[in-house]
Amino acid sequence: MSANEKISTKEVENVAKLSRLDLTGKEKEEMTRTLNDILVYMEKLSELDTTDVEPMTHAIPKENVMRPDEIKPFDVKDEILENAPDVKGSLIKVPKVIE
Repeated sequence: MSANEKISTKEVENVAKLSRLDLTGKEKEEMTRTLNDILVYMEKLSELDTTDVEPMTHAIPKENVMRPDEIKPFDVKDEILENAPDVKGSLIKVPKVIE
């Protein structure tokens, strides 16, 4: 779709119906205008020469911010078992879900 082709209010109404959205007349007009603005913007972006631009996942450089995966002692097991409704030894009993 080029910038000359516009999304009509009728198309917005159809998508709203399929999405089960009850839009007012004003909302339909606003949505039509917004979607057409997005299409114009995307058309402008497609005019850019990106041949030397490497693909990226973020607009700014990011590094993995997750903590290192380290084994740590887990010493609250007894506290957890105290709150369980049904316990057998060191296990929490749950109802059978498969026949």
